[in-house]
Amino acid sequence: MDLSVCIVSWNTQELLRQCLLSVHSCARGVDFEVLVVDNASADGSPEMVRRDFPAVRLFANELNAGFAAGCNLAIRNSKGRHILLLNSDTIMMPRTIGAMTKFLDEHTETGVVGCKLLNPDGTVQVSYRTFPTLTWDYLCRILLSKAYHHIRPLRGVLDTLVHADGAGSPRSVDWVSGACLMTRREVFDSIGLLDERFFMFCEEIDWCYRAKQAGWDIRYLPSARIIHYGGESSKQQRLKTYWALMKSTYHYFRKLRTDCPAV
Repeated sequence: MDLSVCIVSWNTQELLRQCLLSVHSCARGVDFEVLVVDNASADGSPEMVRRDFPAVRLFANELNAGFAAGCNLAIRNSKGRHILLLNSDTIMMPRTIGAMTKFLDEHTETGVVGCKLLNPDGTVQVSYRTFPTLTWDYLCRILLSKAYHHIRPLRGVLDTLVHADGAGSPRSVDWVSGACLMTRREVFDSIGLLDERFFMFCEEIDWCYRAKQAGWDIRYLPSARIIHYGGESSKQQRLKTYWALMKSTYHYFRKLRTDCPAV
């Protein structure tokens, strides 16, 4: 099998429906499977998947295990030689799945590939970044970007700085957004799964860092595009989301610096 599409969902029933419809319409020519991990949704998401998408392999958790744990559950049960981690609040655009799969097949040194993320109005989101530091660079690119979907002027500034190239060409980057991240199975085999101590946020940064350390190239492929609504699950519990961001941020830097105390 070419590809396993792994989607983790929490209370995003209608967006999940759109996401699944787009995957099935855009993956023609690719031998694929779809795995959905539902993290104890209360909006009828599991029932919708069972009823409307019987071919999807559904894993309905009784508790919200977090994004990283949900991804790992899907990965452990997947069969594809490539794996696509995809947020439930996304819509695949034509040829994106095929383009990302083809890129990995043709570039054996590349372990991870990400795509261009678009807002529903067609403007560009931040799709890749350099690894964060504890300096102003970190404050700008991580903390401020979490307000990205709520502060329109900030969106324009960040997008201009990070994506001034327009369409651009494939390039090596430090890490790509976990909203749509495709990797070959060998990367998981060589460096392991996502760190489940990240409930949400920073898990893809940590995992891409480990991939880079192991010698894998990470590419941003701007010709592949998706629509990403962004934060549709996390905005339902803003205080808990902010606390999860702080904990994940601390854990990320503690893994890199042994002088940080445990909490």
